[in-house]
Amino acid sequence: MNALATGAGAPDGGVVGRDPPDQARLRQLAEEQAALRRIATLVARGEPPEEVFAAVAEEVGRLLAVDFAILVRYDPQDTLEVVGTWTRTGAPAPTPVGGQLPLGGRNVTTLVYRTGRPARIDYSDVSGVIGQVASRDWGLRSSIGVPVSAESRLWGCIVVAFSGQELRLLPADTEARLASFTELVVTAIANADSRAELARLAEEQAALRRVATLVAHGVPPEEVFAAVIEEIARLLPVNVAGIVRYDPDGMFTYVAAWGKAVDYVPPVGSRWMLGGHNLGTLVFETGRPARLDHYVDNSSGPASYVVRKVGYDTAVGAPVIVEGHLWGLIGASSTLEQPLPPDTEARLASFTELVATAIANADSRAELMASRARIVAAADDTRRRIERDLHDGTQQQLVSLMLELRAVQAALPPQSVELRGELSRIAERAKDVFDQVREISHGIHPAILSESGLTPALKALARRSAVPVELDLRSGRRLPGHVEVAAYYAVSEALANAAKHAHASAVQIELDTPDTVVRLAIRDDGIGGADRAQGSGLTGLRDRIEALGGTLEVTSPAGSGTTLLIEIPV
Repeated sequence: MNALATGAGAPDGGVVGRDPPDQARLRQLAEEQAALRRIATLVARGEPPEEVFAAVAEEVGRLLAVDFAILVRYDPQDTLEVVGTWTRTGAPAPTPVGGQLPLGGRNVTTLVYRTGRPARIDYSDVSGVIGQVASRDWGLRSSIGVPVSAESRLWGCIVVAFSGQELRLLPADTEARLASFTELVVTAIANADSRAELARLAEEQAALRRVATLVAHGVPPEEVFAAVIEEIARLLPVNVAGIVRYDPDGMFTYVAAWGKAVDYVPPVGSRWMLGGHNLGTLVFETGRPARLDHYVDNSSGPASYVVRKVGYDTAVGAPVIVEGHLWGLIGASSTLEQPLPPDTEARLASFTELVATAIANADSRAELMASRARIVAAADDTRRRIERDLHDGTQQQLVSLMLELRAVQAALPPQSVELRGELSRIAERAKDVFDQVREISHGIHPAILSESGLTPALKALARRSAVPVELDLRSGRRLPGHVEVAAYYAVSEALANAAKHAHASAVQIELDTPDTVVRLAIRDDGIGGADRAQGSGLTGLRDRIEALGGTLEVTSPAGSGTTLLIEIPV
């Protein structure tokens, strides 16, 4: 072993050609503190970790006058990744940054990994892939490794090494000197992790806000499902995601699905039987989040077809609970070998609450719509019954009374002029009452609507309107009774408003019934300014239309007339 390696030299105990020991130590400390300050400045500025890693490798390499300095990170799958390198010659390192090697055998990085303590080794007896690469490609003869631990977990290590033909060993204090740099590496990692965590939380909160906005606006659940899957695909390292609904018949249905770089994605609407060992069955049986690793090898049951078809390696699912009952689940899966992050279940749970709210809101809206539709239908039935009772009862009795009066009047002797005149006045009053009852009956529910349909009924309305009406009716078929009634009263209300409030001189009515919807446009040339809050009758009309699942759009700028655009599903 030569003098450089052992520190032996001049007879007085000094080193030939070097400063006295105290001065050399002081200079060494100054150089070390300067190197640490330079790295600390990078860390304080929040430079990216990869820049800090490269700087650490360079500083320790120059400080210790070695041939190579390497910074590696340990991965969960018993591998290491090179994250920083420096070479004395400035030539590229044989294993570049990003290169990965499997741990194992006798070599310094594997020793540090196994013990969590510093290690030093010469390369006369090494093994494993890392040992072979270090001796063959790097030409290492000796090296020292010092662990880098972050949050009580072994993160990686810093390695310094000599190469060449002659064996050289580093001083005994090398491990301690390297330890000063590990603290800065840990700080850089922690800062980067904190920034990454904050960015991740901000991104996740933004995704949740986007979905929550859709829920608050009352969009259909299908749109919420699709948005949730899209957000999950952006946030998590998955290539398959889906939402399923549990059905009462022991099956589950895909209500949303997404996939990337896979050969098969279950189509929306596809149904699968529960049972066996799979994510859907496990969540169904426990009502709790579930995770299945090595899914392809460990799945069974009817749903395992999808697992094998896609080639899942890891799958995570979180239950969707709606008003205390298990409704379904949100699942995310990966075909990659590395498992999904341990917080995946919790991150999915944030979306399950929004999905549950969307479902509950939709159910409430559906129940409200059904209730309103039943109320409208009951009111219409009552109107028909009253109209029928008036027509078949009161009106018929009035007709009989008028006929009897005419018969009595005709039977009077010619000289009964005064009595004949009195009976004539009574008959006229009876006819007025009949006309009033008929008008009331018509207002309650026009018989022509039940007997002949919407088109003849609208024509009758137009004939009786106080404002001239232009009709464009493109419907030659009978529609469901509740639809015809709603359209009829929409036109009736609009004509009344045009005459009483809008002071219109003309009204245009267009009716079309393409496919499964009725479209009705009513336009007048009146003063405009129609306001539902001012008792114009539009509020009740909108309630009736919306109770049938339809829409009413009112456009009424002051001075420019009023337009009602109505759509009613058939």
